[in-house]
Amino acid sequence: MAPWALGAAGVLGAAAAVALRPGGARAAAAQDWSPFVLVAGLLLIGLVADDDGLFAAAGYRLARLTHSGSALFIGATVLIGLVTAVLNLDTSVAFLTPVLVYTARSRKLGEPALLYGCLLLSNAGSLLLPGSNLTNLIVLGHLQLTGSGFLARMWLPAVTALTVTAVVVAFFERRSLRGGTAEPAAPERLVPGVGLAAVVLATVLVLTLKSPAIPVAAVGLVAAMIHLARGRASVPGVTEVLGLPVLVGLFGVAVALGTLGRAWAGPAELLSHLDSWGTAAVAGLATIVVNNLPAASLLAARTPSHPFSLIVGLNLGPNLCVTGSLAWLLWLRAARGAGAEPSLSRASRIGVVAVPLSIAAALGALTLTGSL
Repeated sequence: MAPWALGAAGVLGAAAAVALRPGGARAAAAQDWSPFVLVAGLLLIGLVADDDGLFAAAGYRLARLTHSGSALFIGATVLIGLVTAVLNLDTSVAFLTPVLVYTARSRKLGEPALLYGCLLLSNAGSLLLPGSNLTNLIVLGHLQLTGSGFLARMWLPAVTALTVTAVVVAFFERRSLRGGTAEPAAPERLVPGVGLAAVVLATVLVLTLKSPAIPVAAVGLVAAMIHLARGRASVPGVTEVLGLPVLVGLFGVAVALGTLGRAWAGPAELLSHLDSWGTAAVAGLATIVVNNLPAASLLAARTPSHPFSLIVGLNLGPNLCVTGSLAWLLWLRAARGAGAEPSLSRASRIGVVAVPLSIAAALGALTLTGSL
């Protein structure tokens, strides 16, 4: 679906929800608005950090410090996990994908592993902090948790899911990780100023506040305005990064399905009869049918019995198919912009293996942390 078509569909869906169930629509919008505001702020921070050369410098340092394909892939996994945790998975795929593609080419190895790894590992690594994935915040609308409280429950599942997914990607793309001798070219410039400060401040806000959306969005807006004033960013570039038609469309669909979930007890009753494993499975499959953000709004319209298992399914299920999350669309655009030729079928084939294994591993880790 084209971005503007998705935006129009979202607006129509939200309008229908308001007309038919105004109270339910207000409640759904109240639950859903903050994640979308937060991701907009994080995307702006990512734009400024990328313009400052932070991601390019990280890719160059990664290439310089690793001397084999395996080491390069492990380093990339750590980098993807950190950027996803701090700046959201959408920021990760949008800005790290071209960096990792160029890094692999400079070393003449590992391009497929880093290309598909950026997408699948970003989804898998989005369990660590509330802001790492919009679905986390939608589900957490029923819980009173700070970022540090969420981290205490989810750090082990996040690390476990990331590790399992990395192993699967490395296995599928093991041939591309062999060989390679070239010396990477240094990035043109690194200006660790506004971008780095914005990243640090956003991290602190996400970890300490229960509702960090508006403060983080303000940080992103101020950082972007500074770069616009300095002529280091353009209005078209900012609007392209935000992808407003897609965000508006997904928000509208999420409000519509959240309203449906409040008017119709079916989804809540289904989840109430499922254990943690069943909850994660249903959530994972729902992301493929309606995308993870609307699925989160529908399944978390009422307080779920197993919220953390629901989050696991919503975050890891999208690795199955392009319909699963916004990250796929951002990844495709970034990869093609870098001259890569990503294969959706290849990514899905890896995901079909990675998703059940990573969900099982994450649920096992949840059992150990006592959050299952």
